[in-house]
Amino acid sequence: MSGPTRRRAMAGAAATSLLAAPILSSPLISLGSRPGRAAMPSTDLIPDLIVVNAKITTLDRANPVAEAVAIRDGRFLAVGSEAEARAAATPDAAVIDAKGRRLIPGLIDSHIHVIRGGLNYNMELRWDGVPSLADAMAMLRRQVANTPAPQWVRVVGGFTEHQFAEKRLPTIEELNAAAPDTPVFILHLYDRALLNAAALRAVGYGKDTPNPPGGEIARDAAGNPTGLLLAQPNATILYATLAKGPKLPPEYQVNSTRHFMRELNGLGVTSVIDAGGGYQNYPDDYAIIEKLHADGEMTLRIAYNLFTQKPKEELSDFASWSKQVKPGHGDDTYRLNGAGEMLVYSAADFEDFRVARPEMPPNMEAELEPVVRLLAENRWPWRLHATYDQTIGRALDVFEKVNRDVPLQGLNWFFDHAETVSDRNIDRIAALGGGIAVQHRMAYQGEYFVERYGAKAAEATPPVARMLAAGVPVGAGTDATRVASYNPWVSLSWLVTGKTVGGLGLYPVANRLDRETALRLWTEANTWFSNDQGKKGQIKAGQLADAVLLSDDYLSVPEERIPHIRSVLTLLGGKPVHGSGDYGPLAPPLPKAMPDWSPVATFGGYHQDPKVTQRQAASCGCQSGCAVHGHDHAAALAADVPVADARSFWGVFGCGCWAV
Repeated sequence: MSGPTRRRAMAGAAATSLLAAPILSSPLISLGSRPGRAAMPSTDLIPDLIVVNAKITTLDRANPVAEAVAIRDGRFLAVGSEAEARAAATPDAAVIDAKGRRLIPGLIDSHIHVIRGGLNYNMELRWDGVPSLADAMAMLRRQVANTPAPQWVRVVGGFTEHQFAEKRLPTIEELNAAAPDTPVFILHLYDRALLNAAALRAVGYGKDTPNPPGGEIARDAAGNPTGLLLAQPNATILYATLAKGPKLPPEYQVNSTRHFMRELNGLGVTSVIDAGGGYQNYPDDYAIIEKLHADGEMTLRIAYNLFTQKPKEELSDFASWSKQVKPGHGDDTYRLNGAGEMLVYSAADFEDFRVARPEMPPNMEAELEPVVRLLAENRWPWRLHATYDQTIGRALDVFEKVNRDVPLQGLNWFFDHAETVSDRNIDRIAALGGGIAVQHRMAYQGEYFVERYGAKAAEATPPVARMLAAGVPVGAGTDATRVASYNPWVSLSWLVTGKTVGGLGLYPVANRLDRETALRLWTEANTWFSNDQGKKGQIKAGQLADAVLLSDDYLSVPEERIPHIRSVLTLLGGKPVHGSGDYGPLAPPLPKAMPDWSPVATFGGYHQDPKVTQRQAASCGCQSGCAVHGHDHAAALAADVPVADARSFWGVFGCGCWAV
């Protein structure tokens, strides 16, 4: 015995024989003689892994459905029947019983601000998915009581007033009553921020504070700031104000980023393309994610783009970076993807549909061309934020000019957003070999678009079906965290139903996608945007073993239940990085959220509807009631346990059911 076979055999012995029975009565991976809630060992120590009894959507057109997979050394080894998976794997392979659940490739978000978001996640109260303003304000009041001075309570995007039953935002008076002394900052989309009186004092805004360019500090009759900040249309005032708040120390930022990655894992996300962001400087603000990578604590694959931070100095930024690092530098877990989404500030339009479309300045082309030429000459892929067709058309004039001297084919460059892109410009993008990454911002801002431009104009915003018909590579993402939510299932619901989170129907059938096509935009199709084609995005022999076992069958649940789908088991390279319910013990433990007053410790992340969780509990497959409360999951969910970690609380009493 030699080579990989001998190494796997030795690893299997070191892992104390992971499997003793053909299929476990519980879906847990057996650790031989070790009883109880065993943790999954490192992938360096485990033998082959088999998942059986699954409904597998492979997205491999040559082998579209399967019931079992075998995984070895972080990649899919065999995909097919249980017999085929077992025959391919070693006899000591560990086996997970999927219990008939749907298994899909790991989801890939082609546009998210995860590196910046991770630094702040533990400080933020998330209203993502909260169904009413009453619920949201109850959460805020509870967090105010938990938050020590001089810290703020922050709700930073991911929601819209239209998701609330009341169809409105809180008033400044309501915020002042809820938090007379604690600063409260609430960011709503890219259009406004609400600050209570304590927050105005903390940031120092008064009667003499001038309005910044492109922004407005709303004032009362006496000229005093009211607490409403408006993007007119530039959102810089919103972010500059947020940046005045306290920051987490580095060790807390490490913890915060781990919690954000695990939150995304719990929604089935295994890979992302980070789009940079304002106030995210390279390399300083990448130190935390690079530490996590060096320490082997990444639970997401991240390809990152570099976003210029200096108006009028953009060319200098990219010239410097092109000498420091090259696209592809890194590994399959963390590496540079390219430039953008900001290339030059004069080319950045804004998607606040409450205000008129901004006209890009006349110097846009002159500033954009040298940057694009530099990137093309150095073979740097790029992405460019562009909401409106007018901006896209002017950028394409530049790209076509550069293309005459430096061919762009093969660079995998693309536009982000493109809500109003025209048929003509779609065809121009296709001719230049470009792509389009779309996000579900219209699910959060669709009502405002309709108010300004009309329902007819909103029917193809963006025209995804037309893009696909033209042969343009199209991928999907969220643009989280400061606008839309990071929940991929909200995006998938939007693509399939054409509805906003407030329930407004935007798109006719012709511009909606079937469920499999939408899923492809979140998996296989997104690999083009990070130059990973053939490496991941499908459940296929040889590809990275990133996969998600779903709480509900995405392909068959009623449309209204799509946003509530979660992962019960997420595999990254064959290693569990998230588990819930019976699969919870397979994932490694996560340190408690820091600081101890973190909203994450109290509320978690994306809102989960107790009715949906109760329904999932009813189908948990338990053979009998748990040791604590039988199958009274609803009572357990309603119980206000005296600790932040409900799973640990109930676990002490022997409870392992869906309620936790």
